[in-house]
Amino acid sequence: MKPDIHPNYRPVVFQDLSSDFAFLTRSTISTKETVKWEDGNEYPLVKVDISSHSHPFYTGKQKNIDAGGRVDKFRRRYGQK
Repeated sequence: MKPDIHPNYRPVVFQDLSSDFAFLTRSTISTKETVKWEDGNEYPLVKVDISSHSHPFYTGKQKNIDAGGRVDKFRRRYGQK
């Protein structure tokens, strides 16, 4: 591989603003904010609006849309005239 073309991975804390959930992972993202983590070290902080901790799909609060009813409604309106 060519030298100096790949980004450097470093530990970064991602914080979900809607649920105050945070996790430490590796990333190449750059940020000016830092936070002190549970292990006592200071890491760059990235604030996100939604994560797996607050997303409706992962929390089980997702609403299912009645697709069958929509199809029947469409057929009644536009079908077989």
